[in-house]
Amino acid sequence: MKLTKNLDENIQILKEHFGIGKSFDVIGKEIRMGNGDRKAYLLMLDGFTKDQMMYYITNRLQLLDFTDGTIRDLIHRHIAYMEADEFTEFERMEAMVLSGAIALFVDGFDSGVIIDTREYPIRPSAEPDLERVTRGPRDGFVETIIFNTALIRRRVKDPKLRFELKSVGKRSKTNITLAYIEDLVDRDYINEIKLKIDEIDVDALTMAEKSLIELMIKRPFYNPLPQVRFTERPDVAAAHLLEGHMLIIVDTTPSVIILPTTIFHFTQHAEDYYQSPIVGNYIRGIRYLVMFLSLFLAPLFLLAIRYHTVLPESLQFLYPKNLGEVPLIVQFILLELGIDVLRISSIHTPSSLTTSLGIIGGLILGEHGVKVGWFIPETILYMAVVGIGTFATPSIEFAMGIRIFRLYLLLLTGLFGFIGFMIGIGLILFIIFTTKNSTRRSYMWPLVPFDWKALKHILFRAPTPMTRRKN
Repeated sequence: MKLTKNLDENIQILKEHFGIGKSFDVIGKEIRMGNGDRKAYLLMLDGFTKDQMMYYITNRLQLLDFTDGTIRDLIHRHIAYMEADEFTEFERMEAMVLSGAIALFVDGFDSGVIIDTREYPIRPSAEPDLERVTRGPRDGFVETIIFNTALIRRRVKDPKLRFELKSVGKRSKTNITLAYIEDLVDRDYINEIKLKIDEIDVDALTMAEKSLIELMIKRPFYNPLPQVRFTERPDVAAAHLLEGHMLIIVDTTPSVIILPTTIFHFTQHAEDYYQSPIVGNYIRGIRYLVMFLSLFLAPLFLLAIRYHTVLPESLQFLYPKNLGEVPLIVQFILLELGIDVLRISSIHTPSSLTTSLGIIGGLILGEHGVKVGWFIPETILYMAVVGIGTFATPSIEFAMGIRIFRLYLLLLTGLFGFIGFMIGIGLILFIIFTTKNSTRRSYMWPLVPFDWKALKHILFRAPTPMTRRKN
């Protein structure tokens, strides 16, 4: 809808549309310009504007004798602020005001001025809890999109770095930024992502970046593998930009989405590169080992118990002296559920009490569970190793995917023995090899299709900075 030249008509539309007088945070202020012959009206949201700048602009307008000229002249000659632009439609003005800008309406003109003086509430930048390193920067992304782009721009001072702004949600109008380096990224892929975002038709992104990904990327319900990587570290985001990836930054969340990704991106961590190459390779090797154990240790123990008579003498120690009163498969399932209950409880427990929760869950319940016959020591030992391996996985989304795969293997192995174990392995391989990343390419690249030059950079920590490689 277009503005009219009658200021009173515009103000009436604004009062009906924005609820001025009903919503306490919507502020409309009528002012007189110069000698009082021309009326103007300012519309803003309380809490989003810079008070000092607001005072300066209002004072400037009240002293201004604006008797002739156009709105464009007013912007160029009298509003001493960089981020000011003309608008002629209520819809464009609405989106900006609801994002925190100020709208100026002047009597006698069918256009107005948008003054972007917004200043969002922000918490201090701090190291992310999920991606800690022993050395390296301690800053992390925050919930304000403009600060996140500044953290990236500080690390990538490339004139070809682009930040494209979009909006999703008919009601929420959530700001989304696509970040990429123009001469490194795949342009066809960028256009494809833009099209997907433009086709999203929802009222709001209720869960921010997670809602966006679920709307953009569809996958079968039985597939727990993540198809994008999340990071809260600016250095990790910058490194991926320089490798030719793109980022999606969603306002109101500190997590940045990295696209495209493969399964190997979820096994790497910034700690590998803040240590010397030999130490980084050692850490990466340990991580691969514990991730393997977290998936296969419990099912292999079930197989060893079922087929202990065919085990060599050197492995007979795996067979426990007492199998307990509860079947082993039930013990493992109960322990899996117990670990998840402890994890969920720790999220809802005040930080000052988390140590007490760990003592109660890990020591008291485990010890007395063995005494009353619910568990045997071996199952608790192996599930403890499995739990450590799960938390050693850099990506929490990938760790949860491994946990679901482990449940598949445990159930099939406990029910059908070796045949069930092989069926489980086949099911996991089927899911992995049929999963496509966001570019609909192989999830297993550079293993499938095989590219040794790229694969060695993933498996081993390179002593020199990595050059650009395929996505």
